[in-house]
Amino acid sequence: MANHKSAIKRNKQNQVRNARNKHSRSTLRTFVKRVREAVESKDQNAAKEALAAAIPVIDKAASKGVIHKSNASRNVSRLTKLVSTLG
Repeated sequence: MANHKSAIKRNKQNQVRNARNKHSRSTLRTFVKRVREAVESKDQNAAKEALAAAIPVIDKAASKGVIHKSNASRNVSRLTKLVSTLG
């Protein structure tokens, strides 16, 4: 356990950041899952809408440092490719 005042503060900051990142990552996974479910149900309109909603969430997670920007780009690319298979 932290003994110094600065170490205690650092632990508190880490807990807050961890909770924030966990929420962001969870939200991101939910939006990606919605796109995949729409593609599985072969609903092109729903898939396009879900993709349009997911892309800003992915980009925001990358800009906040929750995921790497290359990871975000790869996710967007793969989801776009997946949705385009319906058309």
